[in-house]
Amino acid sequence: MKTKTNYNPDVLSCLANLSNDEVFTPPNLVNQILDSLPSELWHNKDAKFLDPVSKSGVFLREIAQRLIIGLEKEIPDQQERLNHIYQNQIYGIGITELTSLLSRRSIYCSKTANGKYSVCDSFKNKQGNIVFDRTEHVWMNGKCEYCNASQSEYDRGDLLETHAYQFIHVNEPFKIFNNMKFDVIIGNPPYQLNDGGGTGSSAIPIYHKFIQQAKKMNPSYLTMIIPSRWFTGGRGLDEFRDEMLNDQRISVIHDFLNATDCFPGVEIKGGVCYFLWEKDHKGKSKIYTHRDNVITESERNLLEKGAETFIRHNEAISILKKVQDLKEDPFSKIVSANDPFGFDNRVEGSYKRVELKIRKKQFKDGIELYYNGWKKHGLGYVKKNEVTKNSEWVDSFKLLIPKAWGSGNSSIDWLNPIIVKPNSCCTETYLVIGPFKGKKIADNVLSYTQTKFFHFLVSLVKITQNSMKKVYSFVPMQNFNEEWTDEKLYVKYGITKKEQAFIDSLIKSVD
Repeated sequence: MKTKTNYNPDVLSCLANLSNDEVFTPPNLVNQILDSLPSELWHNKDAKFLDPVSKSGVFLREIAQRLIIGLEKEIPDQQERLNHIYQNQIYGIGITELTSLLSRRSIYCSKTANGKYSVCDSFKNKQGNIVFDRTEHVWMNGKCEYCNASQSEYDRGDLLETHAYQFIHVNEPFKIFNNMKFDVIIGNPPYQLNDGGGTGSSAIPIYHKFIQQAKKMNPSYLTMIIPSRWFTGGRGLDEFRDEMLNDQRISVIHDFLNATDCFPGVEIKGGVCYFLWEKDHKGKSKIYTHRDNVITESERNLLEKGAETFIRHNEAISILKKVQDLKEDPFSKIVSANDPFGFDNRVEGSYKRVELKIRKKQFKDGIELYYNGWKKHGLGYVKKNEVTKNSEWVDSFKLLIPKAWGSGNSSIDWLNPIIVKPNSCCTETYLVIGPFKGKKIADNVLSYTQTKFFHFLVSLVKITQNSMKKVYSFVPMQNFNEEWTDEKLYVKYGITKKEQAFIDSLIKSVD
């Protein structure tokens, strides 16, 4: 006879996410993050914890559970212990009114802190220590002064959520809790805001602002889980990247190449990471790279010599150093900036593009135009005097590469350049490699771009679809009077069999 098994799942592990921008954190992941904090915190009745971006309340709930166990000897009476922990140790700021209610329900077992069923019987107000005050954006020239949100997207009526998150819409965040000193600030902040011009990696990142604001409060420990895109900078993140990678107080980084390892069913391009920032730490960081259920560990600086971005793979360091030892010019030197021929024109004061007049038939003195969709609709043609940048490139051989290709997954992404002959140009859909005097050199450059070695070095920077000039900064220049293969490159740089195997594990060939 089979016995029945009671199954009572944790409701916070079953919540659907608000969006890919505001992701609920599973309890098991929260506990992984909490495990990185010093264990003595759970036995300290004076330690104070803040989640400034509370959604489900799971961070504070799991903290409370640890304190309830850790303080049992010091405060034996259970109700007295609960009252002390909830009233004096854990604090949160809801990101919306709804999430503040949900957080209170998770922590106090009641949507009001002073409710009949609240596990804490000493609160005199409904909010308890989980606060939410509706905040408005401060508009200046169509943008919010605090978060850079677009007024056209987020200037809403009183009945709609503003997404003006309280924690980052004040100059002095410590005043929210009357200048209270927090030992730990922890959470999973909103990731981005729609600017009306795109989604995904093209939207405005916002998570870094919560980290910068938290540092103003000078906690002993700061830990948050965020997209890993900050490793390479990008839209609005370059200053934040430089600040983080030069901050020797970051003691630990757990980097997940696939975000679904943390958030099942959620796609976040480039993966996610959580870090531990310690006020009194100074020196190298412990780096844990999570890929395909395998974790590699190293202790190193966040910035390698000569690098501007963080190298995610611990195994990649030795290969990169061998390349850098030869002190060759970067391949990015022959990769153009965005919009190589000057066709990306906008209506004044707007993101709206000025439509380019493309002819579909050749005409006298017309030059070929490669644009988004030319393979389906045929080449376009424009007048040479319509080229406003790099007009000297028109009459040379060159390679065109998309400014966005793949997905940021190095195991399936593969660059396929186009060799174009003289009397040609392209729209902002492409970047230019070159120009070159003859087709033979262009062919040899193409051979180089079709090696795993090339793609491996690109993957150290490219973790999203966007592939501007800087993603080729680790790729070294070669003598393009000859053709290149992986075998020749491995011999040139002394790449060992073990390092070759690592490259093979990361990069799949075009076949």
